Amino acid sequence: FIRNDKNPLILQCKTFKTNTKMQKPNSRWKIFGLASIIGVGIGVVYSYRKIESSRYAILNPGTGEKTRMLKELPNIDISRKVQYPTDSSGLELLLFQYPTCPFCCKVRAFLDFFGISYNVVEVNPVLRQQLKWSEYKKVPILLVKMPNGYLQLNDSSMIISSLTSYFHDKEFGIHDVADFYPTLSYLDDDGIVKKEIPNRYFLMYHGVMPKESTKETIAEERKWRKWADDVLVHTLSPNVYRTKEEALQAFSWFSEVGQWKDLFPMWEQYLVVYVGAFAMWIIGKRLKKKYNLKEDVRQSLYDECNVWLRELKRKGTEFHGGIRPNLADLAVYGVLSSIEGCVAFRDVMENTQLGPWYTEMKRLISLQ
Repeated sequence: FIRNDKNPLILQCKTFKTNTKMQKPNSRWKIFGLASIIGVGIGVVYSYRKIESSRYAILNPGTGEKTRMLKELPNIDISRKVQYPTDSSGLELLLFQYPTCPFCCKVRAFLDFFGISYNVVEVNPVLRQQLKWSEYKKVPILLVKMPNGYLQLNDSSMIISSLTSYFHDKEFGIHDVADFYPTLSYLDDDGIVKKEIPNRYFLMYHGVMPKESTKETIAEERKWRKWADDVLVHTLSPNVYRTKEEALQAFSWFSEVGQWKDLFPMWEQYLVVYVGAFAMWIIGKRLKKKYNLKEDVRQSLYDECNVWLRELKRKGTEFHGGIRPNLADLAVYGVLSSIEGCVAFRDVMENTQLGPWYTEMKRLISLQ
């Protein structure tokens, strides 16, 4: 609108042309749609590349890490020797262990039950100087003497599966059998690289199963071996270290069983007992929360022992293996034997019906 010079009260309306054209509504939607398509495309490509790149961090290329060979024995003092006159395995074994580690107890239960001789190196559970030679810092570690050095076997279940498979068919050397259990790496939920032997509970029968076994019994045995590691063992620490007093009592018993006063200097012995007891008392609280145990952790331990007893009742046999213990029996016994001198174990014997099975397992193993 512009004012009329002759008559200011009159406004005239004029139109002016500009170089800007008004966009049609549908052209805006075209631009928006094109941008959306480009955005989705970029997202798909990014996600695909992330998945592809992480895949190599989840699994090793090829078949994974195989067993390690040492050219010579580490310069370590042997703590003691366990010898069985009837041993016909032909193997020379060296076990690195903590005396009351449940996984170490599993391996010892297996070796003792089958009368296999072995030497023992007691590892200081705090300082662990005895494992300086190994990249793998957990116990148990089993060294097997070979013509060209020493074969290193890690992980209790892998050790037991390897030896069982080897004794089943000795046409395959122990090194060949051990290579059937490669270590694979993967990323956990926190992005930390972890290592695992995925098939460590499987036995290598090479197509010929034992006469007394079926696919069903083999699968059941494997299931309960895994249960011992994944469920039962996680009830132990919160119970053994339930209070400061129980933690100190447990470590004092560990010292006695492991003969620490004969193996370690006095200052190391006191360091392990008192510092270890306090540290594990704290850790036990965290493990209670991590594994969602009951407020009364004893009840969680009783519950799992009763799960095992119900399985034996379901089978209607004295042992999971029938009239003779199998690897599941040895696994459960080994885990529980690790706390035999603790207050928690005494409470289990008083508050469950586990006693008869456990006592008979101990008797059979001691017969060797």
